[in-house]
Amino acid sequence: MDMPLNQFKRALAAGETQIGLFLGMANAYAAEVVATAGFDWLLIDGEHGPNDLQSIIGQLQALGQYPVKPVVRCVDHDTARIKQLLDGGVQTLMVPMVETAAEAESLVRAMRYPPHGIRGVGTALARAARWNCVEGYFAKADQEMCLIVQIESTAGLAGLDDILRVEGVDAVFIGPSDLAASMGHLGNPGHADVKAAVNAAIGKISAVGKAAGVFSADPVSAAAYQAIGASFLLVGVDALLLRNSAVALADRFKKADSGRTGAAY
Repeated sequence: MDMPLNQFKRALAAGETQIGLFLGMANAYAAEVVATAGFDWLLIDGEHGPNDLQSIIGQLQALGQYPVKPVVRCVDHDTARIKQLLDGGVQTLMVPMVETAAEAESLVRAMRYPPHGIRGVGTALARAARWNCVEGYFAKADQEMCLIVQIESTAGLAGLDDILRVEGVDAVFIGPSDLAASMGHLGNPGHADVKAAVNAAIGKISAVGKAAGVFSADPVSAAAYQAIGASFLLVGVDALLLRNSAVALADRFKKADSGRTGAAY
């Protein structure tokens, strides 16, 4: 059996714009519905979404039938949990709250086998290796891994230059909501100071040849970020799409006061 190729990593390296959506409903059936929508990539969210290892694997299996590219965001920097995700078949991992080059280096090592890293060996139990059916898995696995570090604090911005110099960091994703909170603008990722900080970070990332990513559910802001160099974007959240559509439909027929639609952060 051939090694599964990381098409998302290849798309980023080729400079192809990738438009994606958050998957936070922790459900393979819902993920498969979204897979038919035409997005380039989907982020299975293990940080804020109620996902666990089994629900993430189930969604990877559902998405594997479609051309959309899956990315998984883990809950933290724990190397044991990262090992489980990689063994489960995750090839592109987004890691939240990265603030220093040392943290980035540790994450690179967590995603690589010895001697270049510390990833544990357990392919007989691993979906990633198709239970030892992938020929030459150990020789090929590291090169198919894609690490996206997430910058979402003032400390992360301060450490960005050093983080960008870490070999093995493939891309950097800016999280405006937590960044806004860190900057004293909780709940206001559209604040002018936050947007200026995001713009500056995107400029730094793209200037060194790495892929820059960002989340914005506002089409105008998303287009502006793309225009200055963001090459992979998240433009919405599955749960909010469902709720907002349900509210609109209920209001249409019942004129109900269901409350305003959910904020996109």
